[in-house]
Amino acid sequence: MLAAAVVILFVASILLGSYTVTVPDFFTIVWAHLTGGEKIPGASFIVMENKLPRAIVGLLTGLAFGLSGALFQTMLRNPLASPDVIGISHGASASAVVAIVVFGASGATVSAAALLGALAVALLIYLISRGGNLRGSRGNAAGNRLVLAGVGIAAALGAVVNFLMTRADIRTAAEALIWLNGSLNPATWERIGTLLPALCVLLPLAAGLAKPLRLLELGDDTAAGLGVRVGAVRLGLVLTAVALAAVATAAAGPVSFVAFLAGPIARRVTGKPSLPASALTGAVIVLAADYFAYNLAPLLLDGTVLPVGVVTGALGAPFLLWLLATSNRKDA
Repeated sequence: MLAAAVVILFVASILLGSYTVTVPDFFTIVWAHLTGGEKIPGASFIVMENKLPRAIVGLLTGLAFGLSGALFQTMLRNPLASPDVIGISHGASASAVVAIVVFGASGATVSAAALLGALAVALLIYLISRGGNLRGSRGNAAGNRLVLAGVGIAAALGAVVNFLMTRADIRTAAEALIWLNGSLNPATWERIGTLLPALCVLLPLAAGLAKPLRLLELGDDTAAGLGVRVGAVRLGLVLTAVALAAVATAAAGPVSFVAFLAGPIARRVTGKPSLPASALTGAVIVLAADYFAYNLAPLLLDGTVLPVGVVTGALGAPFLLWLLATSNRKDA
């Protein structure tokens, strides 16, 4: 069902909207682009340089964010432990903004800066949160410490970004805002060329770690008794999840709450934790939110096109409050 929803939304993003394209015209445009044939004036440019790259980037970033959030939430057994809540997406964004504003970087350099920033923040959060025992029955407490450390670091990074934005000129600040809002407007084939190879490496890594991750849910001691190298597996999970969040942020900016929402929604749909379902749910959220932001919001807001991160943020905020309220009732 989730895979079908992804396909429907992907097709709708390309064929429907403010400029509609028929199915025969779409295949004609793609075939002409691949073979160098005659192009359809206007339509070829809109499809190949706007609609199709936008849909592909939305699909890939949704998969990456959804899978990253599910890895963190399952490993730490804490529904709040997603990259955008614990500060990892903030680390990638802040590093990208520093690269843009301070060093005038662009393209692959900014993507590399985002990846390094996310890894550095993840390491810092781990070092801060390791004050107590991170194993066995105290895993939930360790997860709570990590979440609190991440929230604090995210606030500090937000202050750094705000300071840099006040010091930047208008053009540079506008480019940096792309990262801060989370938008598919700058989707290009160049960004797809960076994102797709990264996911071709990271998705198989996540699939290989899925089985030991399920064993880790039984507790570190039980997993070790079943032959799992707990330390190595946990390190691999953290690096994979951080890299997924970083490359997605590098491609589309910090699209708010996608990583946070995907895992719990997928669990509701499937009835159990599922990494593939979480990844597909992330893609559904991004594609649906972008379709609304790009095609429906202008009809409701007098032509204003919203960044996709605004829509996902509006969905995520009430969901977070609901999650906190239900957690409080369970504790009571």
